[in-house]
Amino acid sequence: MLVLSRKKNESIIINNEITIVVVEIRGDKVRLGVEAPREVPVHRREVFDAIQRNSEEQVAERNQETERSEES
Repeated sequence: MLVLSRKKNESIIINNEITIVVVEIRGDKVRLGVEAPREVPVHRREVFDAIQRNSEEQVAERNQETERSEES
C-alpha cells in the first residue's frame, strides 16, 4: 500500500484519469473529492462490500435455481 500525506486542497492523480482531492479536514474526519470518468465506479468501502455481498447472493440464488431445474 502506498501511503501519502496531503493537506487541504492538495490532490493525487491515479492513472492520469482519477483525481482525489482533500476537500476538508475536520478533527479525525477527512472529506475527499473524487473526479473520475463516468465509467469508473467509485464507492465507499462499506457500499462496495454491500454490493459485492448482494452480487454473490444473487449468483448463489441463480445456482440453486439452476440445480433445482436440472433435478426436475
